[in-house]
Amino acid sequence: MSDRECTVLLYSDDPQVRDRMRLAVGTRPAPGLLIEFVEAATYAEVVRLVDDYEIDLLLLDGEATPGGGIGIARQIKDDRADAPPTCVVIARTADRWLAAYAEVDATLVHPLDPVTTGNTVAELLRTHAPA
Repeated sequence: MSDRECTVLLYSDDPQVRDRMRLAVGTRPAPGLLIEFVEAATYAEVVRLVDDYEIDLLLLDGEATPGGGIGIARQIKDDRADAPPTCVVIARTADRWLAAYAEVDATLVHPLDPVTTGNTVAELLRTHAPA
């Protein structure tokens, strides 16, 4: 059985946050999954990448500025019937209600725990696998 190759879009205005997200997910978060990363530092880059590539998961920094990951997630969900699943990394667990309002599929909390992050990403990719 071969690995399923998935593309995860990492969004943050801070390259160090994108590095931490990449390291927390890893290239093999679960058996049978192989991750390729693409990165965006702005809302416009996120939209371009979602339009131009087959993105399997959006991993968005909820603390990014000027466009936060929660707002971007909501906009993409509103604009696209085929929006990829979204996971937003937030700084405060109290912000989960806002993420739920934005129809985010999952949330993680800074600082990222690699086990929780890998499990969450793997579950989202399995749950939302193409038919």
